[in-house]
Amino acid sequence: MDNITSINQDPAELADALLDWYDENARELPWRIPPGSVEIPDPYHIWLSEIMLQQTTVVTVIPYYEKFLSLWPTVEDLAISELDQLLAAWAGLGYYARARNLHKCANYIVNEFNGSFPETESELLKLPGVGPYTAAAIAAIAFGKQAVVLDGNIERVIARVFNVTSPLPAAKPELKKLAGQMTPTHRAGDYAQAVMDLGSDICGSKILKCSSRCPWEENCLANALGTADHLPRRKPGTAKPTRRGYVFWAEYNGHLWLCRRPESGLLGGMMEVPSSDWLESSDWNAVPMPQIPIIANWKETPGLVHHTFTHFHLELKIIRLELSEMIELQEGGWYPFSRIDDLALPSLMMKIINHLRQPALDL
Repeated sequence: MDNITSINQDPAELADALLDWYDENARELPWRIPPGSVEIPDPYHIWLSEIMLQQTTVVTVIPYYEKFLSLWPTVEDLAISELDQLLAAWAGLGYYARARNLHKCANYIVNEFNGSFPETESELLKLPGVGPYTAAAIAAIAFGKQAVVLDGNIERVIARVFNVTSPLPAAKPELKKLAGQMTPTHRAGDYAQAVMDLGSDICGSKILKCSSRCPWEENCLANALGTADHLPRRKPGTAKPTRRGYVFWAEYNGHLWLCRRPESGLLGGMMEVPSSDWLESSDWNAVPMPQIPIIANWKETPGLVHHTFTHFHLELKIIRLELSEMIELQEGGWYPFSRIDDLALPSLMMKIINHLRQPALDL
């Protein structure tokens, strides 16, 4: 116990130690200004990266971020872009409400702030798609404000440093309070990014490198108590339900029937191969046959398309219709297979298309 009670957890000393470590070990990221640089962070770059990084890994985001900057170098460019073009560039990154909010937010910044990002958390929180974490991250990283940034990496680090044993998400208020006590008044952006890097590179969810490189090893209660592997604790989750439905694949002379999903809701505003409702069910026997949108000779294809969303698993059966002459559609339109890759199609739809695309191209 003497070793534990003598642990130094002075916030100022810990912040200085972490910033010294960050000066030597900061990750090189395309949106990040290296520590010690005289370059000023571009709020547009920080905002764009933070929106993309929501529930998405850095390695996945980098090529999308670079593509977006090449297409829309400024927030004004993004604001005047076509939403369909933006959605097409976003395709595959997931959580498509982020893309729609990105477009809305760019327009809001141009129209309400004359193209300049607000600097305070309270004003940033008014932007479409910007929540408490993102507002704090932009305020700290782009503008140097003393904002309490708390993402998953930072929650993990703080839970271990202070041996917070309450399970998430109930522990979030305590973790935010402790993170606030640790946040320095100087180099706030560097500090926030340093804790993120510490959680990503050293204090990982599965691999810990305490003894080799962690600047807070001697200050960490969980390390002293041997509990780091078990923190942060999480409330046991419930099993994801499975939803099932049918896809209506109709094709004519090298063209595929596609519709646009409603703006609100899952995959809102994206193009899709039309489908029935996705119903939660224990098995396929409990799924009723859907109402057929076109009275014709549909045939069920072998196999299932599997996909997982945040809150449920999805299984889809595909029923296929090959038409010898074009018919007029009540909704959607006929799109050539040669244009499929140019459309704003989410990964689920690409799974469906790839399931049957080769036979369609061989017609």
